[in-house]
Amino acid sequence: MHDIIKKDLTDVLNDLIDLLKVKEESDIIQIKELSNHVIHNASIFQDEDSVSVAILIYSLSKIMERKQRDLDYGKLAGMLNSCISNLKDNNDEDFRKSIKSIFNFIRTIDEKLKLYIHEVINQAQIKKGCKLCEHGISIARASEVLGISQWELMHYFGKTTLIDQFSEPVNVAKRLKTARGMFS
Repeated sequence: MHDIIKKDLTDVLNDLIDLLKVKEESDIIQIKELSNHVIHNASIFQDEDSVSVAILIYSLSKIMERKQRDLDYGKLAGMLNSCISNLKDNNDEDFRKSIKSIFNFIRTIDEKLKLYIHEVINQAQIKKGCKLCEHGISIARASEVLGISQWELMHYFGKTTLIDQFSEPVNVAKRLKTARGMFS
C-alpha cells in the first residue's frame, strides 16, 4: 500500500474515532463526508483498501442513523485503533483482517439486523461504486475494485440523475448526419 494512502486512511480513521467519542447530531453527516473523502482517494489510486474503509464508514453512518444505541462505541473505537496501529506498522494483511473483523462486528449487533446490515453494506458498495464513476472510473473497473457485479452498479447508476449532469444534449439532426456518415 502506498504511503500516501496509509497516511490518509490513518487520518480518516483518527477523525472517525474523534467523532465517535463525542456523540452529536451532526456526526452522521460528518461520517458520510469522511466516506466520500476516502472514495475520492480510491478513485485516484484505485486501491481496494480505500474502498473497504469508505464502505465501512458509510455503513457505520447508516447503522448509526437507525440503531445508534445498539452500537458499542468503545469496542468500535478499539477496533479502529487496531487498524491504525497496523497501518503505522506497515502490516497491510493485519490491517485488512482488522477491517474484516469490524464488518463482522457490525453484522453481530443484533440477529434481527443481520439481513438489514448485509443490505446496508451491499448498498454502500453500490453507492460508492457510483462515486467512483463520478470521478471518471469506468463501471467495469469500479465493479472490479468493489467486488460487485457491473449489473448491480449499472442498475443503481440508471436510477440516478448523475449521468444527466455530464451529458450534453446532441441535436437530432446532428445525430442523423453522424449516423449517415458512418454507413455511407
